Amino acid sequence: MAKRIILFTGKGGVGKTTCAAATALKASKQGYKTLVMSSDPAHSLADAFDRQLGPEPEEILPNLFAQEVDLYYSMKKYWGNIRELLLLVFKWQKINEIAAEELAAIPGMGEASALLWVDQFYHSGDYDLIIIDSAPTGETLTFLTLPQATEWWLTKAFPFQKFAFQSVGFAVRKTTGIPLDKGYKELRTLFEKLQAIHKVLANPDISSVRLVMNPEKMVVQEARRAYTYLQLYGYGVDSVIVNRILPSEAGKDPGWQKYLESQAKYMQEIDASFSPLPILRVPHMRQEVFGIPLLNEIGSGIYGERNPADIFYKEPTYRVTAEGDAYFLDIRLPFTNEKNFTVKQFGDQLVIQIQNQRRNYLLPNFLTYYSLTETTLKDGWLKIRFEQSQELPGEETPLPDTD
Repeated sequence: MAKRIILFTGKGGVGKTTCAAATALKASKQGYKTLVMSSDPAHSLADAFDRQLGPEPEEILPNLFAQEVDLYYSMKKYWGNIRELLLLVFKWQKINEIAAEELAAIPGMGEASALLWVDQFYHSGDYDLIIIDSAPTGETLTFLTLPQATEWWLTKAFPFQKFAFQSVGFAVRKTTGIPLDKGYKELRTLFEKLQAIHKVLANPDISSVRLVMNPEKMVVQEARRAYTYLQLYGYGVDSVIVNRILPSEAGKDPGWQKYLESQAKYMQEIDASFSPLPILRVPHMRQEVFGIPLLNEIGSGIYGERNPADIFYKEPTYRVTAEGDAYFLDIRLPFTNEKNFTVKQFGDQLVIQIQNQRRNYLLPNFLTYYSLTETTLKDGWLKIRFEQSQELPGEETPLPDTD
């Protein structure tokens, strides 16, 4: 089995592929047999390495393998038999041919194929480190939460329970020739693999997510939302990588002064929003980044003397639990005491003021229907109680400070 899995995600265009490729290159040079795979349909991993890549892993340097997951190749590899079986079933049920073709494309099949590649490589033991260059954040959340939805799809797609299905399927095969029972078994096996790799990806001793961003308003906002949901679904984020930071000397050009001031403001916001995660900074390279020499430089800029395969942080910092009709949000706030913070809710925003610093958190969407009613602080954890709100979602009514 692979020792480590690291998944890179971020808003499109922030440089996550470059950071993933640079991490893989640095790790391979430190002796880790490393696979970096792109699950982003808009692949740019080949551009980063400045060479062609295929749908199967190929060695591009000693200890370094790379792969661009091809959607159609992967769907045929993992789902070809299932699709043919479903087409037979739907046509046997006299469903319109075009509708049958659509129904045979299981929701999330593309994302599931990428997960099945990860499952295969993890259990093969061929690699010490697997690095996933994922799709932009929205698609990544779909990718990571897909296994939790597969069991529902399996039970809804077929009208029988497991054992009844197998017996009925055997009868159908005898009378029609359609191997319904065998197909169901194959489909369930695939879904069980998805469930198993979900547990691996949610294990902080094995897997980590690294959030890549630039110091820009929309990028930081999306990264905060991704961080909220990754924590909510139980995925460990071990660091934040801030890419393309302009050096201070750029301010000598008056045209860059305003941007540098904005960059400094967003760097402060990043520090406040993602603490206590390690925040790794990457200077702007002042040129398009591709090819091994520049990736080496990026890798050194991100990690310095750190081992890129290490787990930089694995303690949970954000969790949601239910108790009766109330929900509790726990946020890790080290070095905070009962007297130096206030908490306010503004729709889906939670604002925590700690002395002269403000931390902004994006709440899960469903909590916009609830109101903050109580806060307590114990052992470095802020516990916030939410109860059903009488206000309409989106009304920004600030609550009194909680001291």
